[in-house]
Amino acid sequence: MNVITSFKEKKQEKQMLYERKMLRELSFEKLKTKAIKHFSPFYPTYRAFPSVIEEGCIDIAIEAYLLGANYSRFGYYGEPAESVRRRCAQEEKYFIDTLFDFLCFWGNIDDGLANESLYYACEHYVVYWWTEGFERGKKRRHLKLH
Repeated sequence: MNVITSFKEKKQEKQMLYERKMLRELSFEKLKTKAIKHFSPFYPTYRAFPSVIEEGCIDIAIEAYLLGANYSRFGYYGEPAESVRRRCAQEEKYFIDTLFDFLCFWGNIDDGLANESLYYACEHYVVYWWTEGFERGKKRRHLKLH
């Protein structure tokens, strides 16, 4: 007897395998240092960067990295990165807003100017990790490692 699998299950399995391969190239130390570099100026009252905030930033960075990696197939076929980023603008905006809300909640930031600069920092952070995933994914496709 044969096991019958659906197309959806097979697609999910393939996606998980690809994401695991992409995450092998990602360094936890790099994630940690980038989170501290981007957001520690907004939390000067803490002696050390709070681990809760750090973990939230790392989670969003991983999601943005994987999103960029998933969309790298369009870059492999010649589409420019900016054009590809417009394809996933909704997901990217969701990550930016989620990170901003998370940081505002844990940092008790209510100042209008601080909010605006924090939002731009969140946007830059998510775009950085999206681009990193996009470039790594494109490189893996060129090397036929996908």
